[in-house]
Amino acid sequence: MASYPASDVRRDAVPYGADTAGTSAVSWAAILAGAAGAAALGLILLILGTGLGLSSISPWASESASAKSLGVGTAAWVTLTHLATAALSGYLAGRLRTKWSDVPYDEIAFRDTAHGFLAWAVGTLATAAFLSSAVTSLVSGGLHAGASVAGGAASSASAAAAGRASTEASDGDGGPSGYLIDSLFRSPKARASSGSPEASNAEITRIYANALAAGKLPAEDARYVGQVVAQRTGVSQQEGEKRANETFNQLQTKKQQAQEAADAARKAAALASFWLFISLLLGAFVSSLCAVLGGRLRDTFD
Repeated sequence: MASYPASDVRRDAVPYGADTAGTSAVSWAAILAGAAGAAALGLILLILGTGLGLSSISPWASESASAKSLGVGTAAWVTLTHLATAALSGYLAGRLRTKWSDVPYDEIAFRDTAHGFLAWAVGTLATAAFLSSAVTSLVSGGLHAGASVAGGAASSASAAAAGRASTEASDGDGGPSGYLIDSLFRSPKARASSGSPEASNAEITRIYANALAAGKLPAEDARYVGQVVAQRTGVSQQEGEKRANETFNQLQTKKQQAQEAADAARKAAALASFWLFISLLLGAFVSSLCAVLGGRLRDTFD
């Protein structure tokens, strides 16, 4: 029987009628076979890609690929893997589907396209079901990082600088209320020797947390911190205030670096999402196209 569409056969030469008795317009067996073949090929290519990626990473910086090269290579490999599996699923769905008798050529082409799309859809949904945690982590990673840094960058940076996060939690609130309560009992001249170093560290931590949230270290706070530093270290008041301002500048730098890292993670997650979207669209097109090719070959050799 001739393949479709044939240039020497008129479109109206094939009578339009019902399908073969008992034959459905959808060959689910062919669709599932295409999806299963695509899943198996995808697994093989994923393992190969993992091996190639690990072989390009080395603890020695001079022998390891850069992060940008790894990112581009990963995106390219994922795209090629998806296109290859989509092509296989569509071709199998079109080549293994049931033959339709007394159906116009345009309708056969449409059904083959639909079979390729359905095979791609089933394979994609099955893959997403098994890799749901990885996909969720990819999409929400940047947003989660940005939210965590925006909400706690100031307190995290100051706690790391003081090295007393547990002491801060046990000695009082580290937020704005704790800072205001400390200011109620602040004497004109600091008496660091009257309190324990742990309590003094927690108070200084709250001062810096409040300053980081406001974006600047008030002069009275810098003076007070300088007094505490001078009493505990024996340096002059001027040197203590200098240390206080230098420490605040360092904390601001760390906070800025953390925010930049969170923003970079957000942009990377957004770019990965857009790239994945384009890759999936291309996969659906390739699968449908290969299904039409497989269907034509199936009718040609029937």
